[in-house]
Amino acid sequence: MNNRKPHYRERVKFTLKMKKDYTILIPEMAPLHFRLIEPILSRQGFKIALMGDEGPEVLQKGLKYVHNDICYPALLITGQMLAAMESGKYDPAKVAMVITQSGGGCRDSNYIHLMRKAFEKAGYPDVPFISANIWGLEFNSGINLTPVTLLMALAGMIYGDMLMIVSNQIRPYEVNPGDTDAMTDRWIQRLTASFQKGRGFLPGAVERNLKAIGADFAAIPVQKVPKVKVAVIGELFLKYSPPGNNHLEDFLAEQDCEVFMPSMLGFGAYKTNGALEDLRLYGGKPVKKLIMEIVMKFLFRVEDMLIRNIEAYDCFTAPERVNDLKKRADGVIGIGNSMGEGWYLAAEMLELADHGYENIVCVQPFGCLPCHVSIKGMINKVRRIDPRVNAVDIEYDPGATKVNQENRIKLMLAVARENLDQIQEKE
Repeated sequence: MNNRKPHYRERVKFTLKMKKDYTILIPEMAPLHFRLIEPILSRQGFKIALMGDEGPEVLQKGLKYVHNDICYPALLITGQMLAAMESGKYDPAKVAMVITQSGGGCRDSNYIHLMRKAFEKAGYPDVPFISANIWGLEFNSGINLTPVTLLMALAGMIYGDMLMIVSNQIRPYEVNPGDTDAMTDRWIQRLTASFQKGRGFLPGAVERNLKAIGADFAAIPVQKVPKVKVAVIGELFLKYSPPGNNHLEDFLAEQDCEVFMPSMLGFGAYKTNGALEDLRLYGGKPVKKLIMEIVMKFLFRVEDMLIRNIEAYDCFTAPERVNDLKKRADGVIGIGNSMGEGWYLAAEMLELADHGYENIVCVQPFGCLPCHVSIKGMINKVRRIDPRVNAVDIEYDPGATKVNQENRIKLMLAVARENLDQIQEKE
């Protein structure tokens, strides 16, 4: 009889002593947003580096140490982490990794444990893994973010949303190619310099900057010509991550499309609303409900600030407020359904069709059952409600080829171009 106790290794924690010498590696999700958030964290004394490695070799590293039925983002990020360790850019003895823990039904709450195990197998057992969560799932004494840093990070996300939304609606029509990207770079430099001086994150400053961003982009010379308008929705990481979605935005731009990306702030408001709905439906501590209601009201105010400054210009289409999206979901899917982006996806499709983005790419990772149910289960129902919706669901996993994904999107775009031609003939 084997009486040996199972092997247990206590997690390596990121401490204050490590803060000075360690490089913290973060998976790059939304490049534009992260360009703003990186200097904010660096300002507080952290050495930050973003990981954007991609390709078959990176995926193979992930597959080697993580079971292949875990979802695609976990495989890709694990591969990126291991590729960074083997790149020679960093001292393996002075590197820490960051990964999210949502605390909900998503399996990303367990990624951190899988990755620690993978690193132990790969020969890096002493690398600290830092949990990015708001639920108190794990603590590290070296992650002592100040309220100012957190407010700056929120401001960075708001600015990132503004720059992403307005630039995507100007770039396809600019008279002088490169004007939009140059303006985006100028604003990122300006906001970064402001953050470094400890400015630009209070509500008044954010409001002024959003107004100025809108005015600057609206002033870029454009020539409006009919183009296919495409929106990208779906699982959060794949929606924004170029390595995750095989550079979907670039591909759609090459196909001469205007691309609409929903705001990250809207997703944050949706998730907070989901936590409140859970408390309403299933009960919970009154204190928790009170805190969530305060957070929700704050997010509504911030969301309104962003949308209001986009709506100020006729040349821009703004995302709808979460409360308005909830009304669209009524009778389609219960708002208590929040797993796999739940009611948010169905409401977004109906919203986007009303705003001229009826051609929709729904991205989903292999291995995410809630996302499969939410997308595949809703597309046909949404089409019955609004026949204008021309949507395609694209699955991403190590075995799916980029060519196959792009060919399926091209079929959707062929229908979109036919519809656009018919509209122009009627006009």
